[in-house]
Amino acid sequence: MDVLDAEFVAGATALGQLPAPTFAEVAFAGRSNVGKSSLINSLVRRKKLVRTSGAPGCTRAINIFRVRLRTNDDEAHLDLVDLPGYGYAQRSKAERKSWGPLIEGFLSERPGLRGAVVIVDIRRGTQDDDLQLLEFLQSVGVTPILVATKIDKLPTSKRKPAIAKFQREVKHRVIPYSSVTGDGWDALWERVLSVSSIDRPIEAAQD
Repeated sequence: MDVLDAEFVAGATALGQLPAPTFAEVAFAGRSNVGKSSLINSLVRRKKLVRTSGAPGCTRAINIFRVRLRTNDDEAHLDLVDLPGYGYAQRSKAERKSWGPLIEGFLSERPGLRGAVVIVDIRRGTQDDDLQLLEFLQSVGVTPILVATKIDKLPTSKRKPAIAKFQREVKHRVIPYSSVTGDGWDALWERVLSVSSIDRPIEAAQD
Protein backbone atom coordinates (compact mmCIF):
# COMPACT_ATOMS: atom_id res chain seq x y z
CA MET A 1 0.00 0.00 0.00
CA ASP A 2 1.26 3.46 -0.85
CA VAL A 3 1.22 6.44 1.48
CA LEU A 4 1.30 9.31 -1.01
CA ASP A 5 1.42 12.21 1.39
CA ALA A 6 1.07 13.07 5.07
CA GLU A 7 0.75 16.50 6.66
CA PHE A 8 -0.09 18.22 9.91
CA VAL A 9 -3.63 19.66 9.89
CA ALA A 10 -4.41 21.05 13.33
CA GLY A 11 -3.53 20.95 17.00
CA ALA A 12 -5.62 21.96 19.99
CA THR A 13 -5.68 21.80 23.77
CA ALA A 14 -9.49 22.02 23.85
CA LEU A 15 -12.11 20.20 21.78
CA GLY A 16 -13.71 23.44 20.64
CA GLN A 17 -10.46 24.52 18.98
CA LEU A 18 -10.45 21.57 16.56
CA PRO A 19 -11.79 21.91 13.01
CA ALA A 20 -14.85 19.84 12.14
CA PRO A 21 -13.91 16.39 10.76
CA THR A 22 -13.58 16.16 6.99
CA PHE A 23 -12.51 12.54 6.62
CA ALA A 24 -12.65 9.38 8.72
CA GLU A 25 -10.48 9.67 11.82
CA VAL A 26 -8.50 7.08 13.77
CA ALA A 27 -7.09 8.09 17.15
CA PHE A 28 -3.81 6.89 18.66
CA ALA A 29 -3.63 6.62 22.43
CA GLY A 30 -1.17 5.26 24.96
CA ARG A 31 0.93 5.97 27.99
CA SER A 32 3.52 8.70 27.63
CA ASN A 33 6.49 6.38 27.07
CA VAL A 34 5.14 3.77 24.64
CA GLY A 35 6.59 5.23 21.43
CA LYS A 36 3.31 6.60 20.04
CA SER A 37 4.92 9.36 17.96
CA SER A 38 7.48 6.95 16.51
CA LEU A 39 4.72 4.51 15.61
CA ILE A 40 2.72 7.14 13.71
CA ASN A 41 5.85 8.32 11.88
CA SER A 42 6.65 4.73 10.99
CA LEU A 43 3.09 4.05 9.84
CA VAL A 44 3.08 6.96 7.37
CA ARG A 45 6.76 6.39 6.50
CA ARG A 46 7.82 9.87 7.50
CA LYS A 47 10.68 10.52 9.91
CA LYS A 48 9.59 13.82 11.39
CA LEU A 49 5.85 14.24 10.80
CA VAL A 50 5.12 13.76 14.49
CA ARG A 51 7.58 15.27 16.92
CA THR A 52 9.36 12.72 19.09
CA SER A 53 11.15 13.43 22.34
CA GLY A 54 13.36 11.62 24.80
CA ALA A 55 11.25 13.15 27.57
CA PRO A 56 7.94 11.35 28.14
CA GLY A 57 4.83 13.51 28.13
CA CYS A 58 5.90 15.78 25.28
CA THR A 59 2.51 15.71 23.51
CA ARG A 60 0.15 17.97 25.44
CA ALA A 61 -2.45 18.56 22.75
CA ILE A 62 -4.61 16.71 20.27
CA ASN A 63 -2.83 16.76 16.90
CA ILE A 64 -4.44 15.77 13.60
CA PHE A 65 -2.42 14.51 10.63
CA ARG A 66 -3.96 13.95 7.19
CA VAL A 67 -2.77 11.01 5.12
CA ARG A 68 -3.36 10.56 1.39
CA LEU A 69 -3.42 6.92 0.29
CA ARG A 70 -3.51 5.01 -2.96
CA THR A 71 -6.66 2.86 -3.11
CA ASN A 72 -8.24 0.47 -5.62
CA ASP A 73 -10.15 3.05 -7.63
CA ASP A 74 -8.40 6.30 -6.92
CA GLU A 75 -7.09 7.92 -3.77
CA ALA A 76 -8.40 8.19 -0.22
CA HIS A 77 -7.79 10.52 2.69
CA LEU A 78 -7.67 9.56 6.34
CA ASP A 79 -6.95 11.62 9.45
CA LEU A 80 -4.71 10.15 12.16
CA VAL A 81 -5.25 11.79 15.54
CA ASP A 82 -2.41 11.82 18.07
CA LEU A 83 -3.92 12.07 21.55
CA PRO A 84 -1.96 13.30 24.60
CA GLY A 85 -0.12 10.55 26.42
CA TYR A 86 -1.48 9.55 29.79
CA GLY A 87 -0.08 8.20 33.03
CA TYR A 88 3.01 10.38 33.25
CA ALA A 89 3.54 11.07 36.94
CA GLN A 90 5.84 14.10 36.58
CA ARG A 91 3.09 16.22 35.08
CA SER A 92 1.30 18.47 37.49
CA LYS A 93 -1.84 17.14 39.14
CA ALA A 94 -3.89 19.87 37.43
CA GLU A 95 -2.55 18.88 34.01
CA ARG A 96 -3.34 15.21 34.53
CA LYS A 97 -6.90 16.06 35.51
CA SER A 98 -7.38 18.33 32.49
CA TRP A 99 -6.08 15.81 29.95
CA GLY A 100 -8.42 13.06 31.13
CA PRO A 101 -11.53 15.00 30.04
CA LEU A 102 -9.78 16.13 26.83
CA ILE A 103 -9.09 12.54 25.75
CA GLU A 104 -12.45 11.23 26.93
CA GLY A 105 -14.30 14.11 25.30
CA PHE A 106 -12.67 13.48 21.93
CA LEU A 107 -13.29 9.74 22.06
CA SER A 108 -16.93 10.10 23.06
CA GLU A 109 -17.99 13.19 21.08
CA ARG A 110 -15.97 13.34 17.87
CA PRO A 111 -18.34 12.48 14.98
CA GLY A 112 -15.58 11.53 12.53
CA LEU A 113 -13.92 8.99 14.84
CA ARG A 114 -13.93 5.41 13.51
CA GLY A 115 -11.53 3.64 15.87
CA ALA A 116 -8.75 4.05 18.41
CA VAL A 117 -5.32 2.45 18.30
CA VAL A 118 -4.34 1.63 21.89
CA ILE A 119 -0.57 1.27 22.20
CA VAL A 120 1.20 -0.68 24.93
CA ASP A 121 4.94 -1.21 25.40
CA ILE A 122 5.25 -5.00 25.17
CA ARG A 123 8.07 -4.98 27.74
CA ARG A 124 5.87 -3.41 30.40
CA GLY A 125 2.50 -4.92 29.55
CA THR A 126 -0.87 -3.39 30.32
CA GLN A 127 -1.26 -0.90 33.14
CA ASP A 128 -4.44 0.11 34.95
CA ASP A 129 -4.70 3.21 32.74
CA ASP A 130 -4.70 1.04 29.60
CA LEU A 131 -7.42 -1.26 30.90
CA GLN A 132 -9.53 1.71 31.97
CA LEU A 133 -9.18 3.20 28.49
CA LEU A 134 -10.36 -0.05 26.91
CA GLU A 135 -13.37 -0.11 29.21
CA PHE A 136 -14.14 3.49 28.28
CA LEU A 137 -13.88 2.75 24.55
CA GLN A 138 -16.31 -0.11 24.96
CA SER A 139 -18.74 2.12 26.86
CA VAL A 140 -18.79 4.75 24.09
CA GLY A 141 -18.83 2.25 21.22
CA VAL A 142 -15.41 3.03 19.72
CA THR A 143 -13.58 0.10 18.10
CA PRO A 144 -10.17 -0.52 19.74
CA ILE A 145 -7.11 -1.66 17.81
CA LEU A 146 -4.54 -3.11 20.22
CA VAL A 147 -0.86 -2.69 19.36
CA ALA A 148 2.13 -4.06 21.26
CA THR A 149 4.97 -1.75 20.31
CA LYS A 150 8.76 -2.04 20.76
CA ILE A 151 8.55 -5.74 19.93
CA ASP A 152 12.13 -5.53 18.60
CA LYS A 153 13.34 -4.87 22.15
CA LEU A 154 12.46 -8.43 23.19
CA PRO A 155 14.47 -11.55 22.28
CA THR A 156 12.70 -13.52 19.56
CA SER A 157 12.01 -16.43 21.94
CA LYS A 158 10.08 -14.15 24.32
CA ARG A 159 7.86 -12.37 21.80
CA LYS A 160 5.10 -14.96 21.31
CA PRO A 161 4.65 -15.60 25.06
CA ALA A 162 4.52 -11.85 25.72
CA ILE A 163 1.91 -11.30 23.00
CA ALA A 164 -0.16 -14.25 24.24
CA LYS A 165 -0.12 -12.82 27.78
CA PHE A 166 -1.13 -9.40 26.47
CA GLN A 167 -4.04 -10.87 24.51
CA ARG A 168 -5.30 -12.75 27.55
CA GLU A 169 -5.26 -9.53 29.57
CA VAL A 170 -7.11 -7.38 27.06
CA LYS A 171 -9.28 -10.09 25.43
CA HIS A 172 -8.61 -8.61 21.99
CA ARG A 173 -6.40 -9.46 19.06
CA VAL A 174 -3.03 -7.74 19.50
CA ILE A 175 -0.81 -6.56 16.64
CA PRO A 176 2.95 -6.83 17.40
CA TYR A 177 4.71 -3.74 16.03
CA SER A 178 8.19 -2.32 15.71
CA SER A 179 8.82 1.22 14.54
CA VAL A 180 12.46 0.21 13.99
CA THR A 181 12.05 -2.89 11.79
CA GLY A 182 8.58 -2.19 10.37
CA ASP A 183 7.17 -5.47 11.69
CA GLY A 184 3.38 -5.21 11.93
CA TRP A 185 3.08 -2.38 9.39
CA ASP A 186 0.79 -4.27 7.00
CA ALA A 187 -1.32 -5.76 9.80
CA LEU A 188 -1.88 -2.40 11.47
CA TRP A 189 -2.77 -0.64 8.23
CA GLU A 190 -5.22 -3.42 7.41
CA ARG A 191 -7.08 -2.85 10.69
CA VAL A 192 -6.95 0.95 10.36
CA LEU A 193 -8.37 0.85 6.84
CA SER A 194 -11.00 -1.68 7.87
CA VAL A 195 -12.43 0.44 10.70
CA SER A 196 -12.28 3.48 8.41
CA SER A 197 -14.22 1.65 5.65
CA ILE A 198 -11.41 2.27 3.15
CA ASP A 199 -10.64 -0.56 0.73
CA ARG A 200 -7.11 -1.89 0.54
CA PRO A 201 -5.43 -1.89 -2.87
CA ILE A 202 -6.05 -5.16 -4.71
CA GLU A 203 -2.37 -6.04 -4.90
CA ALA A 204 -1.97 -5.49 -1.15
CA ALA A 205 -5.08 -7.49 -0.34
CA GLN A 206 -3.66 -10.46 -2.26
CA ASP A 207 -0.27 -10.48 -0.50
